[in-house]
Amino acid sequence: MISVVDILAPSEVHLGPLLVAAPAITASFAGPRTTAAVGALAVLAQSIVAATRTTLLDLNHSVQITSLALISALVTLFAHLREQHERRMTQLRSVAEAAQTVVLRPLPHRMGPLRIASVYLAAEAEAQIGGDLYAAARTARGTRFLVGDVRGKGLAAISDASLLLGAFRAAAYRQPDLPTLITHLEGAVFRDREDPDTPVERSEESQESFITAVLLDIPDTEPAIHLVDCGHPPPLVLRGGRVTSLDVSRPAPPLGLTGLLGDDFVVETFAFEPGDIALLYTDGVIEARDRSGAFYPLAERIASWPPCDPQTLLRRLCADLVAHAGGRLGDDAAMVAVERLPAAPEPDGP
Repeated sequence: MISVVDILAPSEVHLGPLLVAAPAITASFAGPRTTAAVGALAVLAQSIVAATRTTLLDLNHSVQITSLALISALVTLFAHLREQHERRMTQLRSVAEAAQTVVLRPLPHRMGPLRIASVYLAAEAEAQIGGDLYAAARTARGTRFLVGDVRGKGLAAISDASLLLGAFRAAAYRQPDLPTLITHLEGAVFRDREDPDTPVERSEESQESFITAVLLDIPDTEPAIHLVDCGHPPPLVLRGGRVTSLDVSRPAPPLGLTGLLGDDFVVETFAFEPGDIALLYTDGVIEARDRSGAFYPLAERIASWPPCDPQTLLRRLCADLVAHAGGRLGDDAAMVAVERLPAAPEPDGP
């Protein structure tokens, strides 16, 4: 269109410089080959315009053709660099997804009499994993859950999270009670603080790190939750359209601070009847802010929704949370929903 209008326009009107828009726009979404082809087509069109209106040797058209060729070459180089960058980002996302699968394994949908759903929302689209964590393990009498949040960000937080998850998976079914398990986890993650072989910079960083966590023991045959809260936001239980916060009377210090604040791990018990749903989460959920600076009202929101299964609950919660935060979270958020299913009826006798 530009070429046709340029040919038909009066001699004092020159629209040839507008042809540079073709390769420039193409470079924003296409690869280098397509960009080079469009650039060559634009140069050919400008040459046809020059030959039709005057001659290829005309100074004005010669400058336009040369400039268009140089700009086409530059935007082709830009398209090549952009394509390389996108390829590297795709590889990084693949690595991040693989790391998340290894470190933060998806929880099974069923464990004993429990139906489970879990989700991890990363604050950064490219960072599929961070310091938030969750895990579950079957024991001889029930199911144990761990949800935690490592203080800080970056590789150090991911390292502590992976250490804690590995220690939990290895010991959850072997330790007889929650206090013993927590003591084991504390030693497994923070044992290197006193190690003289630990690098100085890592040792100083570890001295300031800690992990808030909540550990639950849900027996198969007892309608209850046994809970130890180590400085973590309290779980919520949905029962008949009402939401109850499982606030402990004697919270324990976060993992990593027991040397300063003591190691008094007290197990507290709460009712967990068939049909109840326990919601475990990290502070990225309740600290999400809207444009006015208001925190996300988690308990009020989930209490207003109709009864549903754990998977539907988390799907609604994720959509509502992201909408509240304006489309982007300020911190990672992990959520686990656990429903106790009604006991299966015993088969009739002969």
